[in-house]
Amino acid sequence: QVQLVESGGALVQPGGSLRLSCAASGAASGFTFSRSAMSWYRQAPGKEREQVARIITFGGFTNYSDSVKGRFTISRDNPKRTIYLQMNNLKPEDTAVYYCNAKDYASGAYDYWGQGTQVTVSS
Repeated sequence: QVQLVESGGALVQPGGSLRLSCAASGAASGFTFSRSAMSWYRQAPGKEREQVARIITFGGFTNYSDSVKGRFTISRDNPKRTIYLQMNNLKPEDTAVYYCNAKDYASGAYDYWGQGTQVTVSS
């Protein structure tokens, strides 16, 4: 099995920055980190989970939700089997639990999730 572990969440003031990390460990048939699309999701209390950023194999293309575009940057380090989310100019509305996801969008062969890391933006 594959495990995803997020880290880096913290309490920050509005306008501040954070960098989240997600490290993949273990192995499973059909899963190769460097060939997997990776995403960051978030879920605020009482709200539905939403995808905020996605990065394609080898970091060739990225996608962002409108709410974070221009402020967040997703990246990956394939040798370390890790993805990152650089979050700048944080707003109170960004407060949520942030989750890492690895999914095979082509065949649906796998869909892995981490346990999440809490980000709180407040003065």
